[in-house]
Amino acid sequence: MKFVDEVTIDVAAGHGGSGCASFRREKFIPFGGPDGGDGGRGGSVWAQGDRNLNTLVDFRYARRHEARNGESGRGSDQFGAAAEDVVLRMPVGTIVKDAETGDLLGELLGHGERLLLAKGGDGGFGNLHFKSSTNRAPRQKTTGWPGEARKLQLELRVLADVGLLGMPNAGKSTLISAVSNAKPKIADYPFTTLHPHLGVVRVGPEQSFVIADVPGLIEGAAEGAGLGHQFLRHLQRTHLLLHMVDAAPFDENVDPVEQVRAIERELLRYDPDLAAKPRWLVLNKVDMLDPAQRDAALKSIVRRLKWKGPSFALSALTREGCEPLIRAIYEHVALSRNPPEPDADPRFDRPAADDPRFAGPEDTGTPALN
Repeated sequence: MKFVDEVTIDVAAGHGGSGCASFRREKFIPFGGPDGGDGGRGGSVWAQGDRNLNTLVDFRYARRHEARNGESGRGSDQFGAAAEDVVLRMPVGTIVKDAETGDLLGELLGHGERLLLAKGGDGGFGNLHFKSSTNRAPRQKTTGWPGEARKLQLELRVLADVGLLGMPNAGKSTLISAVSNAKPKIADYPFTTLHPHLGVVRVGPEQSFVIADVPGLIEGAAEGAGLGHQFLRHLQRTHLLLHMVDAAPFDENVDPVEQVRAIERELLRYDPDLAAKPRWLVLNKVDMLDPAQRDAALKSIVRRLKWKGPSFALSALTREGCEPLIRAIYEHVALSRNPPEPDADPRFDRPAADDPRFAGPEDTGTPALN
């Protein structure tokens, strides 16, 4: 299935039905009075998050979505029926913007969450609505209110706890296939990953996190080199970035330290907030290093980078060193999901009931007034 994470659509809500100007006409009732009903409300257009979808491809081929108009009012006190709403199912993580003004309308962050895209017009008033003690035979009626029409831009940002970042062929797809249920394409040529992959990593019973693999980023992506910054938006919702580095490149002229710094520069160009996210260094393919020189080579990379954060050495192919990384990631993600509450101000601490400050003159347990 083709992965689509950006699309523009047109939505139009239904117009409200017109009111009716009618009078009751029956035998032996010469002055029946007004009985024209109001028009029905036009249908609205809603967006609803659906966790079973992971792409916006359906909206690539169906760009126009309209709701029906409300029915007009009729005589005999009959109000027009309201039109049914149109519900568009979208992947969880979709951002909806007005394509003309750029205003953010909302985000779908949960399964079943709804967002109003275009409101249907209210129905018009029939002459029954204008009846009063001084206006017993009104002939006024109003037409229905028009429904909203908008041109919208949909942008999908996948909801993941951890994002994989690095150069092509750093081993990101191999790692996500080794630790999760995702099965991305893996081959020995650059840009094997052409669209994001999501995988669920199971740590234990009711203990899991979601990891995202995006296409590799290379130097010059801001100018359109490689796949550019097309998929970096999918890392903006993550709690943690894993910066994967090939610790044993085939080309001796390739320096892992320069690769890390090149990625850092591209992140700053794309979004400083994304570059400021917690980022851990993951040195991959350690199984291809000489065991006698492995520790020295890995320490040299960390030292030259002046890396202050956590760093891990592993082999995604043999799963060597993967378990400590998974455990550390889960602890970090769990803390990010449920941050500890700040300590209470000691000035507002409530003393215990047996605190001597609360004892009365005869130690009856009632607070002393003086």
